[in-house]
Amino acid sequence: MSAQQSTGTVYLAPPLFEQGAAEEFQKSGRTVSFAASGRDQTLAIYAAPNADPQIRRSQAPPPEEQQVYLASCQRPPSSERRVFVTDTSIIFAALQNLLKKARGKNVNILQSEDDMQVVTKLANDYINFCKECCMYASQNISRTEPLQLDAEHYRRLYTCFSLFGVLYMPEPGLENVPIGDDLMEWLNTHFIEPSTQEGDELSSQERPWEDPAFWPYLIRTSLRGLSKASAFFLDVLSKHPSPYLQSLAQQLTPLLTNQPRLRHFSAERDFAVASRRWKDKVKTLRLELDRVPESEREDDFENWWDRFSDIVGIVEGRGDVIKKVCAELGADWKEVCAVWGIFVDTRLRREDLPDVVAQVLDEMPPDPTDLEDMIHSSLFLGKPRQALSEAAQLDTWLAAHLADLMEPIELIDAEPDDSELSLRQHYVLEYAHYLHSDPALWRITVDYMYSCGLIGAEMADQVLMRVPLHLQTSRNAAASAEEAARIRDGQLAGVLKLVNETCYEYQREEIRRMVCRIAAQTFIQEGEYGLAVSYCTSAEDWPGLGRVIDLVLEEYIAQGPANFASLVAKIAPSLHNIRTDAATKLRAPAVFLHRLQFAVRFAEFHHRRAHADGQSAAIDVVAMFREEIAPRSWWAVLLCDAVELLQCNDAMFFSSSDACLLIQKLEEIHLRVAQGSGDDYLTVLSRVVKGGEKHALQRLQTVRLSLARYYARCGAIGVGGRPTGWYH
Repeated sequence: MSAQQSTGTVYLAPPLFEQGAAEEFQKSGRTVSFAASGRDQTLAIYAAPNADPQIRRSQAPPPEEQQVYLASCQRPPSSERRVFVTDTSIIFAALQNLLKKARGKNVNILQSEDDMQVVTKLANDYINFCKECCMYASQNISRTEPLQLDAEHYRRLYTCFSLFGVLYMPEPGLENVPIGDDLMEWLNTHFIEPSTQEGDELSSQERPWEDPAFWPYLIRTSLRGLSKASAFFLDVLSKHPSPYLQSLAQQLTPLLTNQPRLRHFSAERDFAVASRRWKDKVKTLRLELDRVPESEREDDFENWWDRFSDIVGIVEGRGDVIKKVCAELGADWKEVCAVWGIFVDTRLRREDLPDVVAQVLDEMPPDPTDLEDMIHSSLFLGKPRQALSEAAQLDTWLAAHLADLMEPIELIDAEPDDSELSLRQHYVLEYAHYLHSDPALWRITVDYMYSCGLIGAEMADQVLMRVPLHLQTSRNAAASAEEAARIRDGQLAGVLKLVNETCYEYQREEIRRMVCRIAAQTFIQEGEYGLAVSYCTSAEDWPGLGRVIDLVLEEYIAQGPANFASLVAKIAPSLHNIRTDAATKLRAPAVFLHRLQFAVRFAEFHHRRAHADGQSAAIDVVAMFREEIAPRSWWAVLLCDAVELLQCNDAMFFSSSDACLLIQKLEEIHLRVAQGSGDDYLTVLSRVVKGGEKHALQRLQTVRLSLARYYARCGAIGVGGRPTGWYH
């Protein structure tokens, strides 16, 4: 079953019931219910029995088969979008590291030129990634997967982020220089007018001024500061039939091509002097233009004088002319504001820009249906909070990363509101919520969440505890055991290890232990007891460790000593690690360590016994009793398993004192059983022999007989294989 979400509505396909059949569906005793997944943001939607018992009694029982639909509150990133969010997360992480170091040194980012230079560089990295993704999405190439978001979407991100960079993230030392050149460069980069095609068509004509597009094209190039294109077509006017226009065009060309620009001067004072001289030349041109007789101001096509006067009005810096011309050309408020800093107020600074923009917007308001235009206007007006609100509607990625940059440069308040979240944290967590829709992006998701204080950390903890670890061995019958193990080992190294590293990085020890417990449970299910012991120990889950040992010992009871010995061989390295780790030994209760030691030593005993190493096997038996490693419930089993060594006619593996020790343990068992403690001593042996206490005691009679004979042989020979006191 499938479900699609659109504008807040989830559509089920096929539908649970047809249109108009809601009443019939309700009468069937069912209602629509859902369950949320903790792994990601998917919803399982299904028809469930009505919660009202009165309705359930009166209606027919629901059908046995139920359709389950899977829907998502967010559309998970795919295709180019996943690459985009992954690559930009690297920039985000770099900024967090910088801010963390600055906080550690108690340094204000705004007061550190070196730090601000890095922040500006990172902001430019965001801008470049938006540009690259826009270019990639624009390519007309065959793709294995369709684009999730088109080139137009990334173009909008590109324009908005780059405008933020222009207005709020200038290079250190350039914060107070006039902004006109930067605004015009931004406008010409993102909103190209006039088009190259228009210029090519006009330049191919012998008398281009006869084309209705000629003067609008020339005015637009003059507005945009495209001096080369303007100079070319002003030169074309040397062939115009009006000698007045020929002369005026010749005078205008150097004014447009040689207009003083701040970037060409090393000192702002020199720029101001050059601008005044240039303005004087513009006044002279206006006087020449006004002297043209009324009768000479038109050609056979239109009034060229009015058009030329508009261009002169632009270079004169007349705001009314600029607004009129922009309106006639179909330009918007952005173009007026950019032109304002080039021709009207050449010394316009960032802090003065909002006042100019507000005046322009009164006459040329932004398009309220265009989110991109609304974001631009909010940034121009110096309203970062409003810009973030609109950016979140365009793309939660944009709002999160703008807010992440705005807070350290103090454009927005870092203090939390009533929700206990700051504005930055709100937008970053909203973006992280979107990333959580794709479980494969869990590592990036928690990076964003952990940057958002206590609330974000708690959310990230929940994500980490639900990361799919993929520890189960492949169930594909066609896959070889070796291949299945290889796949499992690769996933173990890739996911579980990375989750642990993430917990260490963010100092989430409790979560790390919880994940280790979850992993240990999976390893138990897979029969990977060595790994289960390792992760129980890492989680300091001592009861869990005890359960693993019990399960391992159960393998002896169920499968016999051979399988048991092979199984426990995988636990031996974990025991060695525990023995060598002093801190672990201090934290671990002794009872669990002793049980683990017994399982390993007991397995070693059976391994040596199976490989005819009777001497070493005998040493293991005696050591388990002398060192009190063997639990009382296993004494009887251990004695029964040692009978084979006692009955060997070719060698004597126990000393007389060893035999005495075994006799003492056997007698203690009989004594305790006689006192009513049989459950403490014979339960395991009873299960091994698949009988009750009576059968267990019968088996111990064989042990008694073997020990008596062995001890008699020791007395006859006088040595018993080793001198008495060999252990001392």
